[in-house]
Amino acid sequence: MSGERPIACSLSGPGLAARLQEIRALGEDGLVDVVEELDRAVLRFRPEPGVRERLEAIAAAESECCAFLDFKLEHGDDATVLTISAPDGGGEVVHELVGAFRGPPLGPLRA
Repeated sequence: MSGERPIACSLSGPGLAARLQEIRALGEDGLVDVVEELDRAVLRFRPEPGVRERLEAIAAAESECCAFLDFKLEHGDDATVLTISAPDGGGEVVHELVGAFRGPPLGPLRA
């Protein structure tokens, strides 16, 4: 038996909805920039203590429910950086998380 973790999230229903809402709120409050690659994303957040604490809590919670993902946090003076990476085949989940941090896409502009 291999030591690979299955590419699956253990959250569903109300728990998943609440987590996505928490992620979206944090993105609205602190997300500065995102760089996405195939199976990896680097998200930069404002270095404010409240943003940092919420980001640490979300990274820890996501590490539990999506154990196949790797979450790395780096705290600097100009930003708190979250790197999310996935094994082959898990990139779609990384990009879904990035989408949650970014929030819903803007609709078409109206004149």
